[in-house]
Amino acid sequence: MKYWIIYCLSVILMAGGCAGTSVGAPEKAALLLPHPIDDQGWNSKGYQGMLNTQANLGMEIFVREDINRKEDILSAIDEFAEDEVRLIFGHSITYADLFMEVKDDYPSVHFVSFNGEVEGENITSLHFEGYAMGYFAGMLAGEMTETNKLGVIAAFPFQPEIQGFEEGARFQNPDVEVDTQYMESWIDEGKAIEAFNVMKESGADVFYPAGDGFHIAVIEEIKNAGLFAIGYVSDQIDLGETTVLTSTVQHVDRLYEYVAGKYLNGELDGGNKFFDFKDGVISLGEFSSEVPEETVLMIEDAVESYIDTGLLPHEINSQ
Repeated sequence: MKYWIIYCLSVILMAGGCAGTSVGAPEKAALLLPHPIDDQGWNSKGYQGMLNTQANLGMEIFVREDINRKEDILSAIDEFAEDEVRLIFGHSITYADLFMEVKDDYPSVHFVSFNGEVEGENITSLHFEGYAMGYFAGMLAGEMTETNKLGVIAAFPFQPEIQGFEEGARFQNPDVEVDTQYMESWIDEGKAIEAFNVMKESGADVFYPAGDGFHIAVIEEIKNAGLFAIGYVSDQIDLGETTVLTSTVQHVDRLYEYVAGKYLNGELDGGNKFFDFKDGVISLGEFSSEVPEETVLMIEDAVESYIDTGLLPHEINSQ
């Protein structure tokens, strides 16, 4: 088989479809990952979403990891199309512009990516509304800091959760200082750890490592220093129950299954689609035992109010 040959040469992960789901061959879906699948974060959750799609919807799935160069992306799309894959997920903004370029060449394929600006019947861009999740994480950090200094180790300036974190922290604690540094990379562990060390020396005691390729390494450093972290993308309480105060969780695994279901039902529209807490695909993770119960209740009440009203605490206070 072609994909077995590619697997041997290019380390492609592949899973077959479920038997007995429908008469005839199952529909096929494919996932392109920009980085390795075992990152305990964004890429791992994308893969889990495809496994859910396979198990619950009966689709045959194909997954390729570490595909981030234009020529490799184009080659993968062509191979998928030849194998009659009709739904292709690109697990990053990396794929959005290129999908726009080629979508008309593959009219029978529906392309799905993240955080891009797209238009057309056979292309969809998914957007997590990250501002609110960052805001609530900032509120918690502002409440828990003892030094009134917070450190945000971000990947790129376009992340809305970063502004949300800064504003939520300042709402909760007007005396707080937030030092935000951008790595210009999702995966540069060395640069991220260097930024952490500088922030630690300046007195920061709560950190938000918001990069899905370096967050694990940074949280380990935070734990070793006896300081606090907010987890990113996944619920990371298992990295240190007394270190990780909570996590900002993006349930991309649920979102992929939802999108695939829409596709199978002929209901997947093109264009830009936005998702938030109210859609059940963003949440806060488990809280650390270090967080006082009254603080947990305060944050949970703020989240519930936001789901009900669409308003953040500072917006309610201004009314």
